[in-house]
Amino acid sequence: MLDTFAPVGRYRPTAASWRAYVRLAKLDVYDYYLATPLLLAMLLPAHPLTGRGWAVIGLFLVGGIAMFAGLCSLDDVTGYRDGSDAANYGPDAPARRLARKPLIAGTLTERRAVRFAWWAIAAQFGCWGLALAIAPHRPWWAVAGTLGCLFAGFQYSWWLRLSYRGWQEFLLAYYGWVFVLAPYGLITGRADGFAAVLGLVFGLGPLLFGVYSNVNDIAGDRAVGRRTVAVLASPAGNAAFIAALSLLEAALLLAPAQLGYTPRWFAAFMAPVIALRAGQFTLGLVAGSQEILRARRLGIHTHRVCTALLVAACLLNGGAA
Repeated sequence: MLDTFAPVGRYRPTAASWRAYVRLAKLDVYDYYLATPLLLAMLLPAHPLTGRGWAVIGLFLVGGIAMFAGLCSLDDVTGYRDGSDAANYGPDAPARRLARKPLIAGTLTERRAVRFAWWAIAAQFGCWGLALAIAPHRPWWAVAGTLGCLFAGFQYSWWLRLSYRGWQEFLLAYYGWVFVLAPYGLITGRADGFAAVLGLVFGLGPLLFGVYSNVNDIAGDRAVGRRTVAVLASPAGNAAFIAALSLLEAALLLAPAQLGYTPRWFAAFMAPVIALRAGQFTLGLVAGSQEILRARRLGIHTHRVCTALLVAACLLNGGAA
């Protein structure tokens, strides 16, 4: 059966199950796609959408899913080739964890994975290219952000291999920023203070669980030359880096209310996120390395709670204007 796990490098499927492609594309990790409900909450209360506006949102969502399908597929191929996935997801890994890496599990061939990745990337370029063409507005920063994401997406671990060259942490946040702020700018032609805060906070969410994954993957990443902060810094230095990111998120939730960029109640409304983030840091980097994956899971839940609160804040405020 295709979903039976085999020793690395020995089994090759004769036909590919659709489940293998779903796992390859990591479709169960939907955290970036939560940008769409946030975007709708930012727009609908005060900015009725035209047909072109709805089309831009839909094209950005489909293109974003395609982008991550291609990115994750090429990342798996690279990890399969350089051996880092074999180190982190070898045959001794629990079956459920191993299933997330179909090349290592033997449920998909490398050739099929690469072909799937390029079809996904072509779909992303088509969707986002059409979104730019039909957008009601084209502010330079929204166009530049979209084009940058088009090229930085599939080159995360392919060709330029940006995540191997010290750009991983920036990109994890950048993708989230673009997913919110670029379509908002293409539809409205602007990025008000509240909208900018919402987009920046949203983008930090995936970064603040990705950096905990990097702690778990230090040995495998170091072996293949992937230059993350966790690899390059000392444990204390990496902990300080993660603490700084957590404090930056807290500052974005607290300071703009004092400066008039967000409603005065916004800081108190978002206080649960700051508390959860403090608990995540304590669990992962104070309690000990054995809790790092639990801290990562808490980070995922925190991002989802944060996004739900951001949506609710927009609705209470009557949009992001």
